[in-house]
Amino acid sequence: MTDNLWTALEQHQPQSLVNLFASDANRVRKMTIEQMGLRFDLSKTHLDDAAFGHFAKLAEDMQLHAAKTALFSGAAINVTEGRAAEHAAERGTGDADSVAYARALQQRMRGLVEAIDAGLMGDIRHILHIGIGGSALGPKLLIDALGRDGARYDVKVVSNIDGAALTEAVKDMDPHKTIVAVASKTFTTTETLLNATSAMEWMRDGGVADPYAQFVALTAYPDKAIIWGIDESRILPFNETVGGRYSLWCSIGFPVALGLGWAVYQELLDGAAAMDAHFRNAEIMENAPSLAAFADLYYAQTKACQTRAVFAYDERLRLLPDYLQQLEMESNGKSVTAEGTPLGRHSAPVTWGGVGTDAQHAVFQLLHQGTHLIPVEFIASKTPGHDFDTAHHETLLVNCFAQGAALMAGQKSDDLARNYVGNRPSTTILLDDVTPSTLGALIAFYEHRTFVNAVLLGINPFDQFGVELGKHIAKRISDNGPSGFDPSTSALIAAALGDI
Repeated sequence: MTDNLWTALEQHQPQSLVNLFASDANRVRKMTIEQMGLRFDLSKTHLDDAAFGHFAKLAEDMQLHAAKTALFSGAAINVTEGRAAEHAAERGTGDADSVAYARALQQRMRGLVEAIDAGLMGDIRHILHIGIGGSALGPKLLIDALGRDGARYDVKVVSNIDGAALTEAVKDMDPHKTIVAVASKTFTTTETLLNATSAMEWMRDGGVADPYAQFVALTAYPDKAIIWGIDESRILPFNETVGGRYSLWCSIGFPVALGLGWAVYQELLDGAAAMDAHFRNAEIMENAPSLAAFADLYYAQTKACQTRAVFAYDERLRLLPDYLQQLEMESNGKSVTAEGTPLGRHSAPVTWGGVGTDAQHAVFQLLHQGTHLIPVEFIASKTPGHDFDTAHHETLLVNCFAQGAALMAGQKSDDLARNYVGNRPSTTILLDDVTPSTLGALIAFYEHRTFVNAVLLGINPFDQFGVELGKHIAKRISDNGPSGFDPSTSALIAAALGDI
C-alpha cells in the first residue's frame, strides 16, 4: 500500500504555482495556518487537493496518529536504543511521571539560578557554556536571539575544539567572576571535556584558587560529572530519554535560564508546549508541522530535491539555519528504516541557508536561475529588533516577500541570460515578534515537522550512529599514529602531526 501511495505522488503532476493561485481564490486561506503568534504560509508550494489526499492516506498507512500517541506517552519509540524520546515532557507534555520528574529537575535548576543571582557563588558576571552539537547549538541560538538587550550576564558558548574558539570566548572575561557550564549528556564527549579542562587551566592561570567551585555540570549521567570533579550540588541532571539535539528544554538550557532570567526560560517552555498541543490535537489538514512535512517530502521524494534552503530575514534568527542543520540532518539523514531494512528512497535533504538580505547577494542567483530545484523557506518577524528608522525593517520585509514572489512568478525574456523560469516553491513563516514564546513554538514546530518526516519515511529520527565512526577513527589515530590507514590518511597524519 505504501509503495502505491508513493508511486501516486511521484506520478502526480500539479499545475504551475501561478495557475494554482488562478484556479483557487481561497488558496492562501486554505494553506495558511496561524498559531501562537506565527503564520505558516504554504501556498507557494505545489501541494494541491490531490497531493494532500495522497499524503493523508500515507499518514494513515504509516500510522502517524499512533506514532504521535507513542511519542507523547513515553513509549520506547527510539527503537535502536530502546528508549523513549521525551523532550516534550520537559515542557509539560507527555507521560505524567516523566513530566513530574522534569519539573522537579527544573526546580533544582531554578534553585541554582536563584542562588547565583543572590551571590552565593560570588560576584558572577560571565557564563562560559561549553558543549558541542545539541549541547551548544540550542543555547547559542537562544542567547543570540533573545539576549541582545536583556541579558543579565555576559554569556559565551564554545563548541569548537580549536583553541582559538575558547581564546576568543574568554578574552574579555574575568575568571574570578565566571561560571563555567559543562554540557554533555554522557559527560564523556572528548571535545567538551578537553575544552572544560582548558577552561579550568585558564582559571588557575588567572589566580582562581578553586576553579571547581565555579563549574556547573549539565548531564544525564551525574556520577561521571562527580568523578570528573564537580560537586553534586552544582550538577543539573536531565533524563536520558532527552536526545542531545532536543535538549535545550532541559538543564542544557541553564545558560538561558541564568543569562536571561527564569521568566524568559519559562515563557520559552510555554511556547513550545502550546505547539505540542497544536501538533497533538489539530486535524491533519490544519496541522502546521504535518503540512510542512508533506511539502518537504513532496519535493525530496517526488522531485529529487537534494537540498532545502532556509533564510532568516531577521538578524536575531541568524543561527536558526545552523540549528536546523543538526535537527533535520542528524535526525533523518538515514539509509535504513526503523525495522532495520534498507530505506530504498531518499531520506532528509541537505539543510542549508543564511540571513537575508545578505544571502540575496551571495546564493540567490542559483535559486532563481540555476539548474537545481531547491525549495526555499523564508522566516521573518513583523516587529523589528531595533530602534532605528522603520525603513530598515520595511526594506527587509519587502525583500523577503519579493524573493518568494519572484521565485514563483519568474519573468520571461528572449535573452536567456535574463530569463527567470519561475514556478519555484517557497514557504514563509511570519512571526508577530521574536519573543521567548514565539521562538519556543517555532523550534517545537521544527521538531515535530522532523518527526512527521521520519514517520512517513519509516525511519527512527532519534539515533545518530553516523557520527560515531569518525570518532572511533580519531581515537585510533591518537592511540596509534599514522599506521594502519590508507596511504593518503597516513601521509596527512605524518605531515601534520609526525609521531603522535
